Amino acid sequence: MKPGHIINLPKIADPRGNLTVAEELKHVPFDVKRVYWVYDVPAGESRGGHAHRRCREFIVAVGGSFTVTLTDGTSTHTYLLNHPYQGLLVDTGTWRTLDDFSSGAVCLVLASELFDEEDYIYDYDEFLKYKQR
Repeated sequence: MKPGHIINLPKIADPRGNLTVAEELKHVPFDVKRVYWVYDVPAGESRGGHAHRRCREFIVAVGGSFTVTLTDGTSTHTYLLNHPYQGLLVDTGTWRTLDDFSSGAVCLVLASELFDEEDYIYDYDEFLKYKQR
């Protein structure tokens, strides 16, 4: 089974501009407790490079594009996010890295938990040990 899952969000087409909505528990399968966005990423830089013990995330490219590489410690899959009407669901215990940001890319993240430093796993070897528990 692939780590991560793409969810297509409703796209309401309008000649004046399209609209997409993501509703908690309908499109995003958890209560959203935190929202943050990543932008102005210099060419060649990576973001992420960690896993969460409790937090689930829903990642959307609201502008531009970038790749998200996920691994559960066994299988790895890379997703290209480049549509504002698609989101990538990232479950707990999944290592994630964001790369290949296009110029002007904006990464929006909806998170199931408030920020808690103890929830993060920043070392990949520690992540693999965590997965073996």
